[in-house]
Amino acid sequence: MNSEPLLHQRRRPLHTKELAGIPWLTSLEPDARAVAESELRVTEVQPGDLVCRVGRPVTYWFGVVQGLFKMSSDTPDGRSMTFTGLPPGGWFGEGTVLKREDYRYNIQALRAGLIAGLPVDTFFTLLDNSLGFNRFIMNQLNERLGQFIAAREIDRMTQPELRVARNLAALFNTALFPGVGEVLRITQQELAYLAGLSRQRVNRALSVLEQQGLIRIEYGGLRVLDLEGLRTRNFNLS
Repeated sequence: MNSEPLLHQRRRPLHTKELAGIPWLTSLEPDARAVAESELRVTEVQPGDLVCRVGRPVTYWFGVVQGLFKMSSDTPDGRSMTFTGLPPGGWFGEGTVLKREDYRYNIQALRAGLIAGLPVDTFFTLLDNSLGFNRFIMNQLNERLGQFIAAREIDRMTQPELRVARNLAALFNTALFPGVGEVLRITQQELAYLAGLSRQRVNRALSVLEQQGLIRIEYGGLRVLDLEGLRTRNFNLS
């Protein structure tokens, strides 16, 4: 699906409430914030829409306002590797923007939502003139490094409970995804896409995590009760 041109045509300025959900705006100086707010654009997306595609040139620095997205790429042997899920509040692709290179990953919507974008030239203007923006980007890059190391480790895991637990923990990284809150709005099918498992195996894994006191399944989502447990616990189910 080649949806990028259509998404670009649907872009519009952000409403006041939408701007309030952009986490890095509060770190900017007044003049820099005014520039950013005037240049930010948002687009409605539908399930399956591709915001970024491998090999396409970078044009925006993107962030999730509403919805859930996945960042993935194809491995040389033809498998699809999911790097991470992207819930509300998550901004991504700063490394690609800094190098002005083509995308090496796909960003695909798992549900209807809103994606915001800051033009690349505006990104560099803020980088050159705003100390607050620089600090935010440095923190993003540091957190992103840990995120991708964890993603490689998750990809090697074969136990469904471990894969689901670690994927959930990654989505509750408050530095990268400050808009998640205490309850993650996610379906079992969406979590299956992120974990690379069937919905049935995810269902069984969630039951184990709930029995272990790590999560509580609620209507429309999951509440994390023990984030450190999701990050570190192993499961001996024999």
